[in-house]
Amino acid sequence: QVQLVESGGGLVQAGGSLRLSCAASGRIFSAYAMGWFRQAPGKERDFVAAVSWSGENTDYTESVKGRFTISRDSAKNTVYLQMNSLKPEDTAVYYCAADPHTWGAPKVVGEYDYWGKGTQVTVSS
Repeated sequence: QVQLVESGGGLVQAGGSLRLSCAASGRIFSAYAMGWFRQAPGKERDFVAAVSWSGENTDYTESVKGRFTISRDSAKNTVYLQMNSLKPEDTAVYYCAADPHTWGAPKVVGEYDYWGKGTQVTVSS
Protein backbone atom coordinates (compact mmCIF):
# COMPACT_ATOMS: atom_id res chain seq x y z
CA GLN A 1 0.00 0.00 0.00
CA VAL A 2 1.19 3.48 -0.87
CA GLN A 3 -0.07 6.70 0.65
CA LEU A 4 0.44 9.99 -1.15
CA VAL A 5 0.14 13.46 0.35
CA GLU A 6 0.29 16.57 -1.81
CA SER A 7 1.28 20.03 -0.64
CA GLY A 8 2.33 23.38 -2.04
CA GLY A 9 -0.88 24.54 -3.66
CA GLY A 10 -2.29 28.02 -3.18
CA LEU A 11 -3.35 31.27 -4.78
CA VAL A 12 -0.94 32.95 -7.19
CA GLN A 13 -1.17 35.69 -9.80
CA ALA A 14 -0.82 34.92 -13.47
CA GLY A 15 2.85 34.67 -14.39
CA GLY A 16 3.81 33.44 -10.95
CA SER A 17 5.24 30.13 -9.80
CA LEU A 18 4.39 27.33 -7.41
CA ARG A 19 6.11 24.08 -6.51
CA LEU A 20 3.93 21.14 -5.62
CA SER A 21 5.29 18.29 -3.56
CA CYS A 22 3.99 14.76 -3.17
CA ALA A 23 5.31 12.77 -0.23
CA ALA A 24 4.95 9.00 -0.56
CA SER A 25 4.99 6.33 2.08
CA GLY A 26 6.26 2.87 1.31
CA ARG A 27 9.74 1.55 0.89
CA ILE A 28 9.50 0.84 -2.82
CA PHE A 29 8.62 4.34 -3.95
CA SER A 30 11.68 4.27 -6.19
CA ALA A 31 10.11 1.44 -8.23
CA TYR A 32 6.95 3.39 -9.10
CA ALA A 33 6.24 5.69 -12.00
CA MET A 34 4.75 8.91 -10.66
CA GLY A 35 2.34 11.35 -12.23
CA TRP A 36 0.53 14.61 -11.71
CA PHE A 37 -3.04 15.13 -12.87
CA ARG A 38 -5.46 18.02 -12.48
CA GLN A 39 -9.19 18.45 -12.37
CA ALA A 40 -11.06 21.70 -12.84
CA PRO A 41 -14.68 22.06 -11.65
CA GLY A 42 -17.07 20.21 -13.93
CA LYS A 43 -14.26 18.65 -15.97
CA GLU A 44 -12.53 15.30 -16.14
CA ARG A 45 -9.24 14.57 -14.45
CA ASP A 46 -6.50 15.30 -16.98
CA PHE A 47 -2.88 14.27 -17.29
CA VAL A 48 -0.29 16.95 -16.54
CA ALA A 49 3.12 15.27 -16.18
CA ALA A 50 4.74 11.95 -15.39
CA VAL A 51 8.17 10.60 -14.53
CA SER A 52 9.43 7.04 -14.82
CA TRP A 53 10.67 5.04 -11.85
CA SER A 54 14.27 5.84 -12.78
CA GLY A 55 13.64 9.52 -13.35
CA GLU A 56 15.12 9.24 -16.83
CA ASN A 57 11.86 9.52 -18.73
CA THR A 58 9.35 12.32 -18.40
CA ASP A 59 6.25 13.34 -20.31
CA TYR A 60 4.02 16.40 -20.26
CA THR A 61 0.73 17.48 -21.65
CA GLU A 62 1.24 19.95 -24.47
CA SER A 63 -0.19 22.96 -22.65
CA VAL A 64 2.42 22.85 -19.87
CA LYS A 65 5.54 22.00 -21.86
CA GLY A 66 8.26 24.56 -21.21
CA ARG A 67 6.48 25.84 -18.09
CA PHE A 68 6.20 22.82 -15.76
CA THR A 69 8.91 20.42 -14.64
CA ILE A 70 8.40 17.11 -12.89
CA SER A 71 11.18 15.60 -10.81
CA ARG A 72 11.65 13.02 -8.09
CA ASP A 73 13.90 12.53 -5.11
CA SER A 74 13.86 8.86 -4.17
CA ALA A 75 15.93 9.50 -1.06
CA LYS A 76 13.09 11.69 0.22
CA ASN A 77 10.27 9.60 -1.30
CA THR A 78 9.00 12.78 -2.91
CA VAL A 79 7.97 13.88 -6.37
CA TYR A 80 7.77 17.55 -7.33
CA LEU A 81 5.98 19.64 -9.91
CA GLN A 82 7.61 23.01 -10.51
CA MET A 83 5.08 25.28 -12.18
CA ASN A 84 6.25 28.52 -13.77
CA SER A 85 4.50 31.15 -15.87
CA LEU A 86 1.18 30.08 -14.44
CA LYS A 87 -2.01 30.94 -16.30
CA PRO A 88 -5.63 31.19 -15.10
CA GLU A 89 -6.42 28.05 -17.10
CA ASP A 90 -4.01 26.13 -14.84
CA THR A 91 -6.49 26.56 -12.00
CA ALA A 92 -7.53 23.13 -10.73
CA VAL A 93 -7.10 20.58 -7.99
CA TYR A 94 -3.79 18.84 -8.61
CA TYR A 95 -3.43 15.17 -7.77
CA CYS A 96 -0.35 13.02 -7.37
CA ALA A 97 -0.51 9.38 -8.44
CA ALA A 98 1.69 6.28 -8.34
CA ASP A 99 1.89 3.46 -10.89
CA PRO A 100 3.71 0.30 -9.81
CA HIS A 101 3.32 -1.45 -13.19
CA THR A 102 4.53 0.79 -16.00
CA TRP A 103 8.13 1.02 -17.09
CA GLY A 104 7.87 4.50 -18.62
CA ALA A 105 5.99 7.70 -17.78
CA PRO A 106 2.29 6.80 -18.11
CA LYS A 107 -0.31 9.37 -19.15
CA VAL A 108 -3.55 7.51 -18.53
CA VAL A 109 -5.58 7.86 -15.34
CA GLY A 110 -6.44 4.17 -15.33
CA GLU A 111 -2.81 3.08 -15.19
CA TYR A 112 -2.31 4.56 -11.73
CA ASP A 113 -3.17 2.53 -8.65
CA TYR A 114 -2.64 5.06 -5.89
CA TRP A 115 -3.84 8.64 -5.56
CA GLY A 116 -3.45 11.52 -3.16
CA LYS A 117 -6.32 13.71 -2.02
CA GLY A 118 -5.23 16.69 -4.07
CA THR A 119 -4.10 20.26 -3.54
CA GLN A 120 -5.86 23.34 -4.90
CA VAL A 121 -4.04 25.65 -7.29
CA THR A 122 -5.75 28.93 -8.13
CA VAL A 123 -4.25 31.37 -10.63
CA SER A 124 -5.78 34.84 -10.71
CA SER A 125 -5.72 37.05 -13.79
